Amino acid sequence: MKAIQSVHQTTSLLPKMKIQHTEFHIETNGQGTYEISDKIRSVLKSSGLENGTLNVFCRHTSCSLVLMENADPSARHDLENYLNRLVPDNDPHFTHTYEGPDDMPSHIKTALTRSSESIPFTKGNLLLGTWQGLFLWEHRIQTHTRHLVVSIVGE
Repeated sequence: MKAIQSVHQTTSLLPKMKIQHTEFHIETNGQGTYEISDKIRSVLKSSGLENGTLNVFCRHTSCSLVLMENADPSARHDLENYLNRLVPDNDPHFTHTYEGPDDMPSHIKTALTRSSESIPFTKGNLLLGTWQGLFLWEHRIQTHTRHLVVSIVGE
């Protein structure tokens, strides 16, 4: 059998893309959604990048990220209440309860939601919809310091 070697040379007409990583933390006061849209906009602005994609990653297994309506808080409350009914604290079937009755429920809620979100941007502005906001969703009852990483790829 004869191996065929192929060499492709490409020349990009695109400008060189840049990558920036920024880590920040959010202090939570128990279960609920905490809007982080303005913080993300600030990180994007400080990057100096105009066009590309921004990714936010949450470095925890008991909170998550969610793109959600930011105009009427009742939409977030309804979502939170629904997930609390779906995965209640103190479920007698859970064995992972080392950190309390909300330990395993918080991990399940995170597994059912997302730990990262990607948002495109152009002209230095996030391309969120009119009523969209990015929220850290704390699933634990106690206060926590949550660490997030923003990775921006763009020009």
